[in-house]
Amino acid sequence: MLIGLCGGICAGKHAIAEYLIQHQGFQLVELRNKSYHRLADDPDDDRRLQAPDIRGQDNPQSSELRAFEDLDSLLDFVTKRWKERWVTMDIWEAATLDRFLQRPSFLLVSVDAPVSLRWKRFADRCRRRQLDPPALEKFVLWNDRHLYDRDIGRAYLADRAQVRLFNSSSSLEELHAALGGLNLADDQRLRPGWDQYFMQLASLAAQRSNCMKRRVGCVLVRERRVISTGYNGTPRHLTNCNEGGCPRCNRGEGGGAGLSTCLCIHAEENALLEAGRERIREGSVLYCDT
Repeated sequence: MLIGLCGGICAGKHAIAEYLIQHQGFQLVELRNKSYHRLADDPDDDRRLQAPDIRGQDNPQSSELRAFEDLDSLLDFVTKRWKERWVTMDIWEAATLDRFLQRPSFLLVSVDAPVSLRWKRFADRCRRRQLDPPALEKFVLWNDRHLYDRDIGRAYLADRAQVRLFNSSSSLEELHAALGGLNLADDQRLRPGWDQYFMQLASLAAQRSNCMKRRVGCVLVRERRVISTGYNGTPRHLTNCNEGGCPRCNRGEGGGAGLSTCLCIHAEENALLEAGRERIREGSVLYCDT
């Protein structure tokens, strides 16, 4: 398993990586040359933005670093060792993320926190390094470039994360408790179980619904094979409900009112009609998202 962490300045990526390393047996992998994913217009004191070394003297329990010259080498290494646990923070733009997401053992986790709290964390880091903290306005400008730069803005990566964590507490203990509850190392996060898989298909089918009242999707399954799918709306060859085909739905009737005038067919009905009696048979399972 390889977990990738992304997020804003001082959102908590390194605290999460350290937790994974110390408490869940992960090892850190990173790229040696990081110049390619820094912003071209970063200020001269860019060293302030560099994260604390989680392998430093203050963290003797941290595992040995695995550093690689390029992305291909890193991916080849962790792919051959996919049963082990790895964590990285070297994800800086969409093309790089695409490469990681091709690996079935990869999980992207985004971390965020209020900008005022992140500024306070950043100021504390500066003081520990005997540097003068920046003003809040200056930090906000750095933060905006870091998150919303057109080429490498981290905010665009967060939208693709499988897990999103809001680290809004100043307590490290609370963060650790939240991570313990999430159990990021659970293999189920990489590959959904059968029930989860079919329910996701039902939810996807619901996106095709044309009923004005609500979206519903359904999947019929036998022996873990999809027999048919269905979504609610007016019958075939009639005008779609959302185009005026069902007077009752378009009048906005309340729940339970005027049901005898409704032309829409339930998602379950459509799935059963599509499958037919011969294909359903004993042992079939119906998944519906309502």
